Amino acid sequence: YSCNPEDVWQSIIDERTNTFFVDVQAKGKYPYYMESYFKSKNITIDIESDRDILKQTVDFVAFSYYASRTSIADTSRAETNEGNIIISAKNPHLKTSNWGWVIDPLGLRITMNQIYERFEKPLFVVENGLGAKDIIE
Repeated sequence: YSCNPEDVWQSIIDERTNTFFVDVQAKGKYPYYMESYFKSKNITIDIESDRDILKQTVDFVAFSYYASRTSIADTSRAETNEGNIIISAKNPHLKTSNWGWVIDPLGLRITMNQIYERFEKPLFVVENGLGAKDIIE
């Protein structure tokens, strides 16, 4: 949302949340940040027996893309996108659909570049689109 260090840190946390499962599947291990997170929340997971299985990584990454979102540490500081599944600060540079979803075609390109750079695996977009009212004429 902004260059406020708290918003930048929130964007790192949000990105980790977005990529955690793919990190495990594509990199073959739990990322260090999740092991730290589990420890801070007193969550114990016995993954020792799974470490060898996890090393058998996926051949490609499939993902869905509908809209971008912004990261903000305190959503009370900005107007929010109520139409998205996950509440985020409204991006003042983007329009929204009638349903309140952000319209961001460049966001798909950005997402594809980020995923490929992170995992270096072939990508498959399995869902992408803009929900709108269908008019039958």
